[in-house]
Amino acid sequence: MFPSRHLFLFLVLVFCFTQVHGVTSYSVDEQENISIYAKSSRAVVNISNIAVNYDFYYRAIPAESGSGTGFLINKSGIIVTNFHVVENASKLVVTLSDNSQWPGKLVGADPNNDLAIVRIQAPAESYDVLKFSHSNDIVVGQKVLALGNPFGLRQTLTTGIISALGRTIAAKNGRKIEGIIQTDAAINPGNSGGPLLDSEGNVIGINTAIIGSAGSVGIGFAVPSNTALRILPDLLKYGYVRRPWLGIEPIPTVYLRRIGIDIQEGLLIARVVNGASADNAGLRGASKTVKVGRYKVPWGGDIITHINETPVASMEDLAQQIETRKSGEKVTVHFIRLKKVHSVVVELILRPRS
Repeated sequence: MFPSRHLFLFLVLVFCFTQVHGVTSYSVDEQENISIYAKSSRAVVNISNIAVNYDFYYRAIPAESGSGTGFLINKSGIIVTNFHVVENASKLVVTLSDNSQWPGKLVGADPNNDLAIVRIQAPAESYDVLKFSHSNDIVVGQKVLALGNPFGLRQTLTTGIISALGRTIAAKNGRKIEGIIQTDAAINPGNSGGPLLDSEGNVIGINTAIIGSAGSVGIGFAVPSNTALRILPDLLKYGYVRRPWLGIEPIPTVYLRRIGIDIQEGLLIARVVNGASADNAGLRGASKTVKVGRYKVPWGGDIITHINETPVASMEDLAQQIETRKSGEKVTVHFIRLKKVHSVVVELILRPRS
């Protein structure tokens, strides 16, 4: 009896101690979040975009015009972020997780996909790096984590799921970005350029935008990692993305229809650039100009209706079908010439750097 009484008193004391002081236990999901944050946060940086203004006496007055997030992908100090985070910067200041600050150099930018590369010369031991995972493998309902610096609040983690895939949003320059990941993870101003991670801590997207009237209450978007993987080599080597082109000056026929011209929907070729892909394939530009009311309209050029089997009726349609491909790739262009339907195989060549 006596030992049993001692055991009972011991258990009561243990119970009281745990009630007063608490024994922390985490769910499997919480442990996963904690682990991912611990191994990923040192790779996430704050990027301050410093613009230079001038006073009446033309003295330089630095002023922070915005800030965002980025993340390191190798020990050479390469940082991935959004283009709009670094756009028009006179100076970039990168703050690491240890609060050390380093000047950032813009290495390359792609406004069409809202992506940019910045480099810092910081000791490799002062930061960690993140790895990309292929976004082709992700599914709706999958858990995701977003790291960033919303509203200037550094090293913030939010969680959610992939809500949808294959969304289309407009880049700041008006170009459509397709294949976008939609998530309900809170992505606030300042999160732009930060990583969207899978449950293993790998990057599946680059956070880029929100839709909502109250900060994080809305829909978050991320550029898929496969888009970044496709263009990063060009950004690192050339500073821009080399894209193929047809080499035409097209006019969407919807504008001609608005002024009363009965014409097939598509893109009227006003001019073909000598030596470009379209020229090599035999496509023709306008041969004359006709006057319709008070408008002068190029006339006689081929009207492109489809690239492969995809209809094209706008500049964005054409760019999406051509600029996402590689030099040397071939496409079938369907067009109308003298009211007859034709098709021709066009081998794409790189657009010259202007």
